[in-house]
Amino acid sequence: MSVFAHLVSLLASSLEPLFAASATAVAIVLFTLGVRLALHPLTRSAVRGEKARARLAPRVAELHRKHRRDPERLRRATAELYAREGSSPLAGCLPMLVQAPVFFVMYRLFSASEVGGRANELLDARLFAAPLGGHWADALRDGGPFGAQGLVYAVLFALIAAVATWTYLRARRAMAAGAPDAAAAEAGAGAGMPGLPAMAGVAKVLPLLSFGTLITAAVVPLAAGLYLVTTTTWSAAERAWLLRGGGTAAPSAAAGKGGPRRPGS
Repeated sequence: MSVFAHLVSLLASSLEPLFAASATAVAIVLFTLGVRLALHPLTRSAVRGEKARARLAPRVAELHRKHRRDPERLRRATAELYAREGSSPLAGCLPMLVQAPVFFVMYRLFSASEVGGRANELLDARLFAAPLGGHWADALRDGGPFGAQGLVYAVLFALIAAVATWTYLRARRAMAAGAPDAAAAEAGAGAGMPGLPAMAGVAKVLPLLSFGTLITAAVVPLAAGLYLVTTTTWSAAERAWLLRGGGTAAPSAAAGKGGPRRPGS
């Protein structure tokens, strides 16, 4: 974590002539974008896994109808289907798990009061009137929600709320477009691949978790809030770009209408 802190500090020093007291805040945003860009291949892999599951959903549902009285045969047939297609029902999950430690380290960097046994210098800087180490509660005590510090948090919350709303609406549209195939695939996967129904249930709740970022930003230091708004905005834009042209529902619908089927599937 101290390595990341050193890199952010160096970046802030180079930006200081342009952004003065807000240089560290800009450095946090740019550093977060740089890390997300480095992790982009993992996100592409995850989205490919989602598209593969959507494309195979009608065939998994057909296997369920065919072998619904024989769970063991259904499990084997489903596994064989994914193997023939070079995919996996868990495709796309592992890349996201790999990202988790990186995000944890970055979050700790932007919220910890100490780094390497010394005071976290990143939190001593300011974004306009608000200190990066301060909290929303501090801003409320110092001028209220419309004071100099309160307005900084108001803009931050507005950005997070806008991204969360956009993410939620996109997810709802995607789920509605692929609802029939998704429900059938969930039933098939549930009988053949234990644990997948729970994952499907989590997927339904995930869009709502976007709004949880608002609560988090209200209780963590401003530096961590900047990280949150940057990474969530990147995630929303990245997924919109990777899923452009119909998202995961389009391949699923195409397969359901007339995609090629293998004998016996």
